[in-house]
Amino acid sequence: MNITCMIVEDEPLARNLLTEYVKKIPYLNLLKACSNPLDAIEFLRENSVDVLFLDVQMPEITGITLLKILQKKPLVILTTAYSEYALEGYELDVMDYLLKPITFERFLKSVEKASQRLGGNENSNVSIPTTVERIIHEKVPVMDHSPAYIFVKDGTKLVKIRLNEILYVEGLKDYVTIFTKTQKVVTLQRLKTLEEQLPEQKFIRIHNSYIVSLDAIDAIHKEKVLIGQTYLPISDTYRRAFKEFIDKNQLGEM
Repeated sequence: MNITCMIVEDEPLARNLLTEYVKKIPYLNLLKACSNPLDAIEFLRENSVDVLFLDVQMPEITGITLLKILQKKPLVILTTAYSEYALEGYELDVMDYLLKPITFERFLKSVEKASQRLGGNENSNVSIPTTVERIIHEKVPVMDHSPAYIFVKDGTKLVKIRLNEILYVEGLKDYVTIFTKTQKVVTLQRLKTLEEQLPEQKFIRIHNSYIVSLDAIDAIHKEKVLIGQTYLPISDTYRRAFKEFIDKNQLGEM
C-alpha cells in the first residue's frame, strides 16, 4: 500500500526530522511539508492525502483549529510537546498523538496503525508480523534516529552544535545559552522550543531555566546536579521526573 501524507509543522528542525522519518518508510509518500497552517488549508482544498502529521502550537491558527475548519479530514496524527491537547484531539477523532521529541520507533508505530486503518485491518488479528513487530522483536538492528547535531542562530550566522558536546542549556526569557565542551553559544529562542528538538533519552529538564545532558552529569547532590565545576539546581517542578529517571537507571536515592 502506498500512503500519501502531509506535514504541517512551523518549527524547521521538527519539520525536517519528520521529513527524514517519512523518507525511511518505503510505502510513505510525502506530498507536502509546510510551516503555515493557512498554506495547509489551501493545499488540502485542491489535494487529498491519506495521513496528516499536524503540530498543535502554530502561528495564526492552531492545529486544533485547522482540524475544525477542514471539511474532508484525512487520518490525523498530532505532533506536539503539550500532552494537555490529547483529550481534545481524540474528541476530534485524531488517530494518534505523538509527544515531542518523537522517536523513530514511536513514529513508525503510528504509521503502521494508519496503514492498518487505511487497509481496513485495524481490528483484525494479523498472523504475519508487521514492520514494527519485526523491528522490535526480531534480530533486526535498530538504528538511533535522533539527530546528531542542531543548527542555532548566533547573531548573523548559523552555528552547528553536536549534541554529544552539549553540557547544559540555560534559558533566560527569549534567549538560551548553550554550554558545550568547547564554547558558549547564545541564541534568540525560548528554552521550550529548544527542548522540543533535543532527544529525551539524552537530555532532561531539571529547572525552568536549565536542561542538562545526561552524559555530562558528574554527580547529584540532593537538590543539585554537578557538571564539571558547575552546580545547577533541580526545581520542585521537575524533581519527580528527574527522580524517576534516576530510579529507572538504578543510580540510587536522591
